[in-house]
Amino acid sequence: MLEKNKMYQIEILDLGHNGEGIGKIDGFTIFVEGGLPGDVVKVKTTIVKKSYAIGKLIKIIKPSGNRIDAVCPIAHECGGCQIMNMDYKAQLDIKKKRVEETIKRIGKIEVPVHDTLGMDKPFEYRNKAQFPVGMLDGKAIMGFYQKGSHQIVDTAYCHIQHPINETVVKLMKEYIHKYNITVYDEKTRKGLIRHVVTKVGYQTGEVMVIIITNGRNLPQQQELVKLLMDNIKGLKSVVQNINDKNTNIIFGQETITLHGENTIEDYIGPLKFKISAQSFFQVNPQQTKVLYEKALEYADLKGEETVFDIYCGIGTISLFLAEKAKKVYGVEVVEAAIEDAKTNATLNNITNAEFYVGEAEKIVPKLYEKGIKADVVVVDPPRKGCEETVLDTIANMEPERIVYVSCNPATLARDLAYLSEKGYKAVEVQPVDMFPHTAHVECVALIERV
Repeated sequence: MLEKNKMYQIEILDLGHNGEGIGKIDGFTIFVEGGLPGDVVKVKTTIVKKSYAIGKLIKIIKPSGNRIDAVCPIAHECGGCQIMNMDYKAQLDIKKKRVEETIKRIGKIEVPVHDTLGMDKPFEYRNKAQFPVGMLDGKAIMGFYQKGSHQIVDTAYCHIQHPINETVVKLMKEYIHKYNITVYDEKTRKGLIRHVVTKVGYQTGEVMVIIITNGRNLPQQQELVKLLMDNIKGLKSVVQNINDKNTNIIFGQETITLHGENTIEDYIGPLKFKISAQSFFQVNPQQTKVLYEKALEYADLKGEETVFDIYCGIGTISLFLAEKAKKVYGVEVVEAAIEDAKTNATLNNITNAEFYVGEAEKIVPKLYEKGIKADVVVVDPPRKGCEETVLDTIANMEPERIVYVSCNPATLARDLAYLSEKGYKAVEVQPVDMFPHTAHVECVALIERV
């Protein structure tokens, strides 16, 4: 048994799902933040439980062959990029390996997993940034939270965000200092500015800046708007969102447009989308196109099919499918997302997509009872995966193919195993790197009726 606060030398063998290194001491698992597979490290145990321990990285004795210097000087502090110090090809390899091993371990099934589809330039890919705002030594700080804490790491420039954010951060700090604007303190629940959120249309160049405030009154708001307008090319929208609740949730209920439009626009492939302050839109549009094209390939539509898009969000996949299908039915629990989906269908002159708001486990059986039956089903569930009732209804409809878009290999594996008991077989899985330099991996799985 390991002892707490003792030094050990170990080799890191694998990565955990949060990007932490995993090693073994006499078969006992130890998690090491900052360790990479292939590293030989000296660690000090900080937590020892029955089945695992957590160790602090004290020294790298022999670095992994895949260890590189992270381009970002604060990568080791900020919680955003867990594996920026790993060679990008190795990142793609380890994501494929994780998907393979997770499906084997949890799903207990064998299925071919392809090499992860990565980016040619895996930087500056995020079209949305959320900056908490704080104070340190009398100066405003903005950035991202330190891993596992609410300590803000002051960030002038982020290598995975759109470069416009550097300007936005600078201008917001200037505004706070010039007009003595207070910033929110989580402990006292006092202060005005809580977060600054930016959204950028990569294809259109349109920019939205959202200021989240603990209260309605935003002093010198016209001066703020002018400051942003004078310095941000493509600024189309300045929005204030009011959140005066004691909560970790970023957005409040009320949104006021201070300047310009309520939305910006962007494209995924040929399709145009309107993006509001609170609408969900994939944060890496370049890789979203890769992901959706793969989903479309797996759907193998000939033009006569009825398709269900379950957990459809703002209709991004639905509209891709509608171009090739006879009819698409999108289902989503978030009402605002369904309103966006309808708007986006109109925007793209798509008339063969219908959208329903409600829980998939209730809506899908109702459509089925009405005699609406899917030839192909696409699911893109949240991290917790699909509800069993949804999977049961899908299996009862007996579609020829199911295309499963997943942001969590563990729940994908569980759902593939469940469907395999219902007469379906997983044919292949394609991992896609939507979030380079982080531990996350998305997948598309093709599932066919046996």
